Amino acid sequence: MSNAVVNGLAGAGGGIIAQIITYPLQTVNTRQQTDRFAKKGLLLAHSNSNSQAHSPSHGGGTLMQILKVIRTEGLGGLYSGLKPSLFGTAASQGIYYYFYQVFKNKAEVLAIARKKKGLGDGTVGMFSWLLVAAIAGSLNVLFTNPIWVLVTRMQTHTQAEMKIMEAKREAILREASATAPSMDVSTLQDKLRKLDSNKPSPYGTAQAMREVYSEAGIKGFWKGLIPTLVMVCNPSIQFMIYESLLKHLKAKRAATKQGSKGVSALEVFLAGALAKLGATLVTYPLLVVKSRLQAKQEIGGGNVSLQYTGTVDAIFKMIRYEGLPCFYKGMSTKIVQSVLAASVLFMVKEELVKAAVILVDKTPKAILKSQ
Repeated sequence: MSNAVVNGLAGAGGGIIAQIITYPLQTVNTRQQTDRFAKKGLLLAHSNSNSQAHSPSHGGGTLMQILKVIRTEGLGGLYSGLKPSLFGTAASQGIYYYFYQVFKNKAEVLAIARKKKGLGDGTVGMFSWLLVAAIAGSLNVLFTNPIWVLVTRMQTHTQAEMKIMEAKREAILREASATAPSMDVSTLQDKLRKLDSNKPSPYGTAQAMREVYSEAGIKGFWKGLIPTLVMVCNPSIQFMIYESLLKHLKAKRAATKQGSKGVSALEVFLAGALAKLGATLVTYPLLVVKSRLQAKQEIGGGNVSLQYTGTVDAIFKMIRYEGLPCFYKGMSTKIVQSVLAASVLFMVKEELVKAAVILVDKTPKAILKSQ
């Protein structure tokens, strides 16, 4: 089995475990990113809702939002879209690590060849790591973007349904105000009671697929592709920092002659955490844009100023109607989730790779003994 395949399978396994552990944080973070409110006092074109447009964010800290989801939707609300997410994580990490290892091997071969020609020291430089990660990331995005569109839809379905209900409630109140006194109080109360009795319908992967296709056809499954491709620099920065830290640790250990050049699971965990933290700080605004494009546009509450037709439209409207802070909504939640997930992923992946190497080494011996 090639080391590219081993790393691909190990990356998929590590990604699944990290995803299960941190998924509630991911769900809350996606809802934070996609929630949208215009700046107070700003007049919005074609607005269907004055009170909603100027409402403050349904804030509170991450913990408060987790408790709110549990209270209103049950524990299952925190795991909306988990099944396609796990499939997406396995596919994403497997594809990424496979191609990353393939191009990493080629980069190392080229570095050795350059050394033989008197160019360089035979090691892969930072720019090469960045390029390797970027190529692997771009291939990963092209293959897996449809999965993440469905996951985002499922994570924000209840949120969108609540915004639709709010818009309907306000339409009823406006109608009552416009037709007063012809609509009596009991009729108004009956309409509101009937509206409040409606619960968000069950929403599975198949329904999400049908919805996306009915809205935009096949191309709908690649919504948010442009910011996602640009975000390839996130894992590129992450792996550049990670590989540089590991290289530094190994070199320092070799220089001080402190036993093996290998690194411990704890060191891998910390290196992964620092690498992901740095990458997240730089690329978070693109993640917000991507999530907003992939979510139902009804989250804008029927206000066209808070609904987007594409990447450029989203960026300009977000700046104009919500201000620059909206690009960092839920960032604290994302930092915790990303750092924890990346740390677990790297640690589990490295341990799985080590276990695979040991297993491969022992297998021939076991076969010889049985003969």
